[in-house]
Amino acid sequence: MLEKNSKAAVAFIGPMVVASVAITGLPLLYIIYISLGGAHFTFDAYAKLFGSALFLQSVATTIKISLIGTLASLMLGWVIALHLARQTPGRRAIYTILVLLPMWTSVLVKSFAFTVILGRTGIINSFLSWLLGHTIALPMILNSFGVIIGMINQFIPFVVFPVLASLLAIDSSLYKAAEIMGAKPPRIFWTITLPLSLPGVIAGGFSVVVMSLGMFIIPSLLGSGKDSMLANLVDFYTREVLDWIAAAAIGVLLLLMVLLLTIPSLWIRHRNALRGVASHG
Repeated sequence: MLEKNSKAAVAFIGPMVVASVAITGLPLLYIIYISLGGAHFTFDAYAKLFGSALFLQSVATTIKISLIGTLASLMLGWVIALHLARQTPGRRAIYTILVLLPMWTSVLVKSFAFTVILGRTGIINSFLSWLLGHTIALPMILNSFGVIIGMINQFIPFVVFPVLASLLAIDSSLYKAAEIMGAKPPRIFWTITLPLSLPGVIAGGFSVVVMSLGMFIIPSLLGSGKDSMLANLVDFYTREVLDWIAAAAIGVLLLLMVLLLTIPSLWIRHRNALRGVASHG
């Protein structure tokens, strides 16, 4: 029976795997081939990149913005998920739609909307100017702050739903047992709610940071030249400098950064799965 199910799974998934390899795998191999100088096989492109101040600055900016955006998304997303978990199923469904709304809007449209909201003459600065009686022009776009705000808006749903799934999976009898034993709400939070929600936090965090590393549109519209991330640097080398070898090398390095983050995520999932099997066994 198991062998029959395995054959059925291979027959069902096999064509999709072949199509995925053909669509993404072959072009990726070609990019790696180009980054190594083609038939000449040289690491000169990588050596030049690591000696380039522009590349190193872009790497530092990418890591900084990705980490700050991920941490902020995790904190806000966790609070939203906790609020959703405490609602009745009917209300939770309505609030879930509200959480999903940012995902239904193009990131390009949302980025332009933030220029209206956060600009020097935007809604927030105009309101503060009216409230305080003099001109206020806080620099909230064309810098790292604007990029981080845009990324938080884009990625919060990717945190909310994994964390919500972990919170809803917590057995309510644990809370009742803790209350019977005299535990106060803060202790229940630190010993039950937070630890048991960590699988969702880890899954959401890895997802957000991986997507942040390759973000292009938000830094292009809400950032400045000083806030150029690696994806923007690839665009710069392909459209401005016309150095395809350097652009390919940056793409390969960006892929390696993503893989370095994906491997721990897969290991954590595998360990949690083994623990679940052991607990049921």
